[in-house]
Amino acid sequence: MKNIYINGSVYTGELPLVQAFAEENGVFVFAGTDEDAKALAKEGDRITDLKGSFVCSGFNDSHMHLVNFGASLMSAQLAKHTASLADLLQCLRDFAAEHPVAPGQWLRGRGWNQDYFTDVCRMPDRWDLDQVSTEYPILITRCCGHALVVNSKALELLGLTADVQQPEGGAIGMENGQLDGRFFDNAMGPVYAAIPVPGKEDIKDMIRIACKALNSYGVTSCQSDDYCAYRAVPWQVYNQAYQELEASGELTVRVYEQCNFTTLPALQEFVEAGNGSGKGSDLFKIGPLKMLGDGALGARTAYLTRPYADAPSTCGLPVFTQQTLDEMIGYANEHGMHAAVHAIGDACLDQVLDAIEKALTAHPKTDHRHGVVHCQISRPDQLERIARLGLHIYAQSIFLDYDNHIVEPRVGKELAQSSYCWKTLMKKGVSVSNGTDCPVELPFALGGIQCAVTRTSLYDNVGPYLPEEAFTVQEALDSYSVRSAEASFEETVKGRIAPGMLADFVVLEQDPFAVDPATIKDIKVLETRLGGKKVF
Repeated sequence: MKNIYINGSVYTGELPLVQAFAEENGVFVFAGTDEDAKALAKEGDRITDLKGSFVCSGFNDSHMHLVNFGASLMSAQLAKHTASLADLLQCLRDFAAEHPVAPGQWLRGRGWNQDYFTDVCRMPDRWDLDQVSTEYPILITRCCGHALVVNSKALELLGLTADVQQPEGGAIGMENGQLDGRFFDNAMGPVYAAIPVPGKEDIKDMIRIACKALNSYGVTSCQSDDYCAYRAVPWQVYNQAYQELEASGELTVRVYEQCNFTTLPALQEFVEAGNGSGKGSDLFKIGPLKMLGDGALGARTAYLTRPYADAPSTCGLPVFTQQTLDEMIGYANEHGMHAAVHAIGDACLDQVLDAIEKALTAHPKTDHRHGVVHCQISRPDQLERIARLGLHIYAQSIFLDYDNHIVEPRVGKELAQSSYCWKTLMKKGVSVSNGTDCPVELPFALGGIQCAVTRTSLYDNVGPYLPEEAFTVQEALDSYSVRSAEASFEETVKGRIAPGMLADFVVLEQDPFAVDPATIKDIKVLETRLGGKKVF
């Protein structure tokens, strides 16, 4: 039976828009005029009047953390309570009252950002969290995911004292010779390891709730970094959770797993077990090796070639040595995996580009799809090198909503003038996809599209930042669809409304091409379908 949709404004991946399309057995079979669509109808086919609604391919978030997002939805939602430290602490108290902390469990929250605090000009610390409780451990993660804070009870359980050794690629906060409860990047691992380990059914619950939320934003595909959500959980358990949800019909987002490993032996074990990029089904596939090269700009842990303009004592933190990056990316390139490496600072970007170039020199590939996740702080010479190497860029336009406020104060005017230059890269022939790094941001595709087009903050009208880097509406939609499909070698099967493509699509109340660009974020998602089946 065909499902035929007429009387719409349908973006097929090309302009002009068409009126109608048809789907059969989860695949698009037609896109064109109402007249031709109606002529396709046979007995038993269903015709739906779109009543002028806009339709495009389902959004594909090309870098996020699905399991972490699900976990965050089950914890205190601090992003809504980050205008002040006092509000944050009250949110934790209220959450604990509504969800009492069981013995052996931790109170958790995510989403705070000290730059928004109006009552203090600093990050929270252990003594702040002690005002909520000293009876049970508390852990709150910054919005960027590169810093966390715990209370005194958590420090007690961790067994840490002021003479603790600072880890490579991370930092443990100290104040007046005492641990202040703050942990950054690699230092966060042992803290997360102390949290009770979730079982497979818990992981499945996280995936279910996260997929439901993604569908509500029009997202039908994501490229997700999950293996680092709980390091004590083996990668096999994550894969089994996804595969079991797929088998039971509960997986409502297509997932391309960005496989996060931190050591060469762990990566070798994974590959020797038969894993490689592209292996799996249309709903769950193994993707690239994912590595985390440095920290974040908001936490001042992104690794720069020069000191931070507003914190001259630091250049940020590299997470890996150059040797480790070289070995792991080289091994992946040689053994059937592409690499997607987080790089926010320009010093980290140098390291990543060096490692990828070494890998391709040793084992050349014409269509490798190696890529850089974020690619925020950059220099003109690096942009040229990215294009020369033929890399893919996993951008997050929605980061401009916040980073508009901080990029120049953090890195200085010179670096700011050549950063977040994704349109420049597109002009050089680089494939640039889009995403949200959720739960760093909500999986708000339309918000990301607006930021890509306006280069201005969503709500307080800060910007535009480097307006010459703005995408057209078509480029922004493509960055969330066919460009994201290119990141996973899937551009021939999804990302456009065209015959033979998977019938993943979103119905919007208004046409993004027709509205004021500053109102794209306000467009309502009316319906989301995966393989033709309604998931929202």
